[in-house]
Amino acid sequence: MKTAKGKATSRVANRRASPDVVEKRRVARLFNDVLAAKRAPLDGRTEKRRQRLLAELESGKHGSKILKPIDVLSHVNELLELGETLVSLRKRVKARRYLAPSPELSGVLGRLHKAYRFRLEAYRYLGASDALLQEAGIVSAPKRGRK
Repeated sequence: MKTAKGKATSRVANRRASPDVVEKRRVARLFNDVLAAKRAPLDGRTEKRRQRLLAELESGKHGSKILKPIDVLSHVNELLELGETLVSLRKRVKARRYLAPSPELSGVLGRLHKAYRFRLEAYRYLGASDALLQEAGIVSAPKRGRK
């Protein structure tokens, strides 16, 4: 490489460590995360958000507005991404069954999933059966194995 004045310069090496050492650290962190029994504690803002989402699900309201099914779906999806489990959500919040199978619902669910990519557990929380999710094209049919 040359500088603006035409002098040759050498490339600066990685100052932290060799690539092997960096990879060892990354793998060690990943290993610890995978085997850790408890979920990592959330920072203050994220924990407050989690509590607010749970409170809104419990009351069925966001401020003075009643939560619509899409709001419930997005709240459940966010809580699942924050580390809540479906079991803990069902214990704390009585799930309202919004989804009854119908031909038009499967088409709408397919389009909704393409647009938002919600987790499967969120759809199941609202009462979607595996057959409805298959019909909507969200999950594939189970493969049949040999006997």
